[in-house]
Amino acid sequence: MRSIRNPRVKICCIGSIDEAALAIEAGASALGLVSHMPSGPGVISDERIAEIAATVPPAIGTFLLTSRQSIAEIIEQQHFCRTNTIQLCDHLTHGAHRDLKAALPGISVVQVIHVTGPESVAEAERVAPHVDAILLDSGNPKLAVKELGGTGRTHDWTLSRKIRERIDIPLFLAGGLTPENVADAIQAVGPFGVDVCSGVRTDGELDVGKLERFFAAVRGASA
Repeated sequence: MRSIRNPRVKICCIGSIDEAALAIEAGASALGLVSHMPSGPGVISDERIAEIAATVPPAIGTFLLTSRQSIAEIIEQQHFCRTNTIQLCDHLTHGAHRDLKAALPGISVVQVIHVTGPESVAEAERVAPHVDAILLDSGNPKLAVKELGGTGRTHDWTLSRKIRERIDIPLFLAGGLTPENVADAIQAVGPFGVDVCSGVRTDGELDVGKLERFFAAVRGASA
């Protein structure tokens, strides 16, 4: 897919209705709501996710980050949380992407690919025809305690760009993005959107100053 001139911004690890409102006011076009994960920051209960999602205007993406790997369990979770997007942070073990999309018409499905090496390019190419978007992150699902996001690490953006050039669907870039490096990331990869959690937080809370600098850097990279 071609490079996007004005990348969307997704603010992840939203923990409250107030944080959701703050992120939207800053300019976010999507919010990440993190359900149970084996590791990483920002986890909130499904009850809190449903509460936050119900307050978000329909034009804003509400991403349910799930570590579940069974289609039946993911469908049940989405029915409870009522987000408009599902972000699959691990690979499916029971069922296929087409089954998920058939069961949830109108709900977007985003597959996370953790960029660990050249094999991630092939994985993204294989999955892309079956989902609505790919999100590249810096976790490692093969560890004893899986890392499925929120690592605060960058990965090899040359691999990210290769993936972006080989798929025909939107690509979000995550992994260690900050106000200081997001412009370089956009120039290097040319993503549809960027995704940030810890890079716009101080002591775990959204930081208005960092949000402003992050959005300014995104706009600057697109100018």
